[in-house]
Amino acid sequence: MFWKVLVAAVLSIAAAFLTQSVGITVATFLVAMIVVVIVEGIRVVPQQNAWVVERLGKFHESLLPGLNLIVPFIDRVAYRHSLKEVPLDVPEQVCITKDNTQLAVDGIIYFQVVDPKLASYGTSDYVLAITQLAQTTLRSEVGKMELDKTFESRDEINRQIVAVLDEAGRTWGIKVLRYEIKSLTPPESILRAMQAQITAEREKRALIAKSEGQRQQEINLADGQRQAAILSSEGEKQAAINRAQGEAAAIITVAEATANAVRQVASAIGAEGGLQAANLKVAELYISAFGNLAKAGNTLIVPSNLTDVSTLVSTAMTVLDRTKAPGAAGK
Repeated sequence: MFWKVLVAAVLSIAAAFLTQSVGITVATFLVAMIVVVIVEGIRVVPQQNAWVVERLGKFHESLLPGLNLIVPFIDRVAYRHSLKEVPLDVPEQVCITKDNTQLAVDGIIYFQVVDPKLASYGTSDYVLAITQLAQTTLRSEVGKMELDKTFESRDEINRQIVAVLDEAGRTWGIKVLRYEIKSLTPPESILRAMQAQITAEREKRALIAKSEGQRQQEINLADGQRQAAILSSEGEKQAAINRAQGEAAAIITVAEATANAVRQVASAIGAEGGLQAANLKVAELYISAFGNLAKAGNTLIVPSNLTDVSTLVSTAMTVLDRTKAPGAAGK
């Protein structure tokens, strides 16, 4: 504002030297001051911005986006705030866990100005305020957990920090939208120990998996052998059944053939001359059997009762005679 009035005065003095006229000098000054007043009284606020206006050093209003008018020389734009979401990097710091382990942690905050007046007068520097509060809250939350738990509880830590910052930010005219931990870095010795633990755990899982595989293999082999034995016994059983059925069928067939033969013999004997033919056949077989036995070696085998032989021979001869007689008679 001062520089603009000074420019108007310089222009008036230049007009006075050039024209040597008081009227032109005054008119030039008045025109320059009108231009200064118009320029100073019109404010165009960009979208997603808010300007805080003070009147005579006291808060007057917040200018919204668009064209706004203020009173020159009395009002002034004291603060300009962006209403956009702002990412703020939180410097890395060393925290002590519950089990007394150092842990380097850094993160990022996303916040937004929601009340330009409180953001202007609630704190001298709200960015520094939320940064320091985020670091303090982070140290507090990490100190409540053991080292292993911190790696699993990032979301919980983020929620706690956002809750604390949002509560404090209400008096500063800002809203903390979220907090994200970027990295958790333990000391080098802890990293080596964790790596060794991970390696041991993987080896353990590999051994367990291998033993489970061998166990399953043995189970599969035993099951295969059991199935093979069952199938083999079933095959043997079926084979035995088949053999038994075949033998039974053979016995039945032989029995039926024998029965048929016996019936044929019986039928032949019952016919005319059948009995005599049967007696003759028996006598022939009897004599033939003894003749074969005599030829088997040097020893001659004779029946114990020779009368039976003679009787049998006599009977055979009689039968022959009887069979011949009808034949001769027929001739």
